Amino acid sequence: MTKRNSIFYLVLAALIMPAIISCDSKERLYIYNWTYYTPDSVIAQFEEEYNVRVIYDEFASNEDMYAKLLSSSRKGMFGWLSRLFGRQYDVVFPSKDYVPLMLRQGMLEKIDKSKMTNLGNIDPKVLERATYDPDMDYAVPYFYGAAGVLVNTARVPNYEQSWSIFAREDLRGRMTMLDDMREVMGGALSFLGYSVNTHDISEIESARDLINNSWKPNLVKFDAEAFGKGYANGEFWVVHGYPEAIYEEIADLPQMLEDTKFFIPKEGGPSYIDSMVILSGSNNTDLAHKFIDFIHRPEIYAQFADEFGLPATVNVPARQLKTGIAFYSEEELEATELVEDLGDILDIYSNAWFNSIRAGD
Repeated sequence: MTKRNSIFYLVLAALIMPAIISCDSKERLYIYNWTYYTPDSVIAQFEEEYNVRVIYDEFASNEDMYAKLLSSSRKGMFGWLSRLFGRQYDVVFPSKDYVPLMLRQGMLEKIDKSKMTNLGNIDPKVLERATYDPDMDYAVPYFYGAAGVLVNTARVPNYEQSWSIFAREDLRGRMTMLDDMREVMGGALSFLGYSVNTHDISEIESARDLINNSWKPNLVKFDAEAFGKGYANGEFWVVHGYPEAIYEEIADLPQMLEDTKFFIPKEGGPSYIDSMVILSGSNNTDLAHKFIDFIHRPEIYAQFADEFGLPATVNVPARQLKTGIAFYSEEELEATELVEDLGDILDIYSNAWFNSIRAGD
């Protein structure tokens, strides 16, 4: 195909696509969120109440989310193509350490709090921890929680609630850890007695070596997407991950539900605050504000927490409306440490992760 023909077809696509989209007159809200993080029932209720259509895409890690958004924000032909054939997202769910990064890049729209009626439901203690934006000028907290370790006790009846489980050679080929730099390295740093946000290069290198020499040889893979399915079908017996992802996959497997135990390691580990933000360039900021406010209705937030077996960590009145169990408590989070923006030292972590731990995978 010649360059002239290529340009012709690109222009033709740009002209045709709006016509195709206009066949459905409903407003659209484009959401980019973590896997297993907003119940389908909540999305359906929002669509029905506001007579809109939600287009919901998922990501498996902050790194993946940020890279995708950054590529679509670039100028020039590559960025134009990304915007044309990709999504122009309205609401995104970054973690605590990525909000400042996205702010520095000019990627976030300021929140108009006059359009919100439910922000008063958010726990002030969570806002105190949200040091990157305690006044919610750009980010509204969604959930405060932590990953941990899930064990199939029918296969692994004896274990210590410690990160050291990943050093067990008898479980080699039956374990996975998240494909997430801050989660895995944060676990190793906590096990060694260091801060998950350390700037000490020797401590970062010690965590890298622990993962490479003691944990990684026993893992099937680093996986942030399919570990739930692998656990549900019995391929994996021990997984590092988010409990909601596992319990969603085994909801219809009563024996596995009984055999599955989740723990936050005794040494602690990284915790997170995920927030809802509106991207600069959003095509529907009014609807984005409505969605964020909808999430923080107490009955909606309680529904979200019950669906995934989570504590209502962010929305205070929702705690009284919860009817289901939670797989961990607010008290268990006290042993964890919130992941912070690392600034320039992020390059040291990235080098350890991508050029050593993940090299060759």
